[in-house]
Amino acid sequence: MVLKRRKHSPLMKRSLIAHENPMSPISEQYRTIRTNLDFASVDRELHMMTVTSAGPSEGKSLTTANLAVVFAQQGKKVLLVDADMRKPTVHYTFRLDNVAGLSNYIAGHDHSLTNLINGSRVENLDIMTSGPIPPNPSELLGSQKMKDFLQEVKQEYDLVIFDSPPVLAVTDSQVLTSQTNGTLLVVRNKRTEKEAAKRAKELLEQAKANVLGMVLNDVPQKESGYYVYYGTEK
Repeated sequence: MVLKRRKHSPLMKRSLIAHENPMSPISEQYRTIRTNLDFASVDRELHMMTVTSAGPSEGKSLTTANLAVVFAQQGKKVLLVDADMRKPTVHYTFRLDNVAGLSNYIAGHDHSLTNLINGSRVENLDIMTSGPIPPNPSELLGSQKMKDFLQEVKQEYDLVIFDSPPVLAVTDSQVLTSQTNGTLLVVRNKRTEKEAAKRAKELLEQAKANVLGMVLNDVPQKESGYYVYYGTEK
């Protein structure tokens, strides 16, 4: 699965292009990833998916947000959860505050789940921010309260997508992937080293993650490519 970009035009961070310009070639690539994920999970319906990367600044959160959009456009009821309780970004992408979120719920603070989930400008897509940064993210993600959270949202949504931290940096993603039924690994062209990508995959497999595939992000797009023929970019 490959995400391309126009030559000399780097991907803009926190851009919901799948929503803002759904006819663009890049939006079509996100839909292609969605289709590939559907085929990859044909024997077992994908209810909960973790998206992670080998290291930081590889386009993980951008990919996660746009994938959530295209699944919602498919008609599925989607919840996007910011499980990166170290460097959260989902609230920036969707222009939400981050006063309360996942960390509050898992820590057992007096918040109902309904009050922690936000609607978005995308139909069928709800958002749960990370909440205040806790001192023990890995322990929270592996707690019984987190398991209770997974069971509860599974009853309400067709698909729950978790934006999780880079797998080589901290153990959070390994803890989370063992509890979801699909994991997508994002790597970035000319940034992610081959050995780092292989090590990230090995760590996910050691955590018994169901690795659905890998997205190669930020690949230059040839002006004569077929994406230009089938779509237009502003």
